[in-house]
Amino acid sequence: MDEPDKDGAVTGPGWLVSGLEDDIRPHMFAAAERGEPFALATIVAADGGPRPVGAQMVVTDSESWGFLSGGCIEDDVALNARQAIADGAVRHLVYGEGSPFVDIRLPCGGRIEVMIERVGAGDRAVADLQRLTAKRVPALWSSDGEQRTCLPVEQASAIAPIRKLYEPVQRLIVIGSDPFALAIGGMGQTLGWDVTLLSPFGPSEAAPFGLDCDRRALDEAWGDLALDRWSAVAVATHDLDLDERALVPALNSQAGYVGVLGSRRKLPERIERLAAAGLSQAQIDRLRAPIGLAIPARSPWEVAVSVIAEVIAARDD
Repeated sequence: MDEPDKDGAVTGPGWLVSGLEDDIRPHMFAAAERGEPFALATIVAADGGPRPVGAQMVVTDSESWGFLSGGCIEDDVALNARQAIADGAVRHLVYGEGSPFVDIRLPCGGRIEVMIERVGAGDRAVADLQRLTAKRVPALWSSDGEQRTCLPVEQASAIAPIRKLYEPVQRLIVIGSDPFALAIGGMGQTLGWDVTLLSPFGPSEAAPFGLDCDRRALDEAWGDLALDRWSAVAVATHDLDLDERALVPALNSQAGYVGVLGSRRKLPERIERLAAAGLSQAQIDRLRAPIGLAIPARSPWEVAVSVIAEVIAARDD
């Protein structure tokens, strides 16, 4: 039970800020680059709970990132993980129904099974994961807790108790420089997406929110982008000519999402221009216009919410 401090306030576990990071790969790579072993905790089975099979935490001797239940088991997982770092033994933990931990309850009910593996400095699977992540290749981590591999999905065949699919990081390309473009980019950045702002001849000072900004002419900047199905393009220039120069290559690419800010009144003219530029009807039909979910969004941040939500929804299309 939590105890009151000297001022009479009840103290307990701190805010689970580390759980805001769902993709824990950067912390795995950072530990590996420091030559520091870490523990990887993975949900291998779940009946109920807010997190799916494959959700992970990475734990070092002093820190942890990711979350597995929303605060119910993280402290115990971290404790076991640090013991695994110390002795190298694999842990298979059960929480909830059938668990030996009667003092750890799952408010949601059900059962969560977690396996913890120690990953040593210089582990080949981590290096392979880092290489595949940089190349934006989907990778499958397979491990029995002691031996592990990380291979491109099409090459992976081993059945192992610990399996985690790592897809490329969501990429967001925003074209524009007004508050709508900045809000869309800033919200994507907050989510941990790989965001690039294309702002031809835009302001010379650094872009807000630490956004990576390319100020070159659009045709030149576009030539350096290799868009895949984990890439989203949000066009917010308010200029039909500039919009067209962005939309034609975007709709010709493998981008999983392409949207443009603008009124429905101008949509027929926009479609005519895209057809005249040589796009097929199937390519034009991929365009989300007006951009974003159909909610009464007005402010830049509200519009950004609708756009980011539509990008997420498009992943299942």
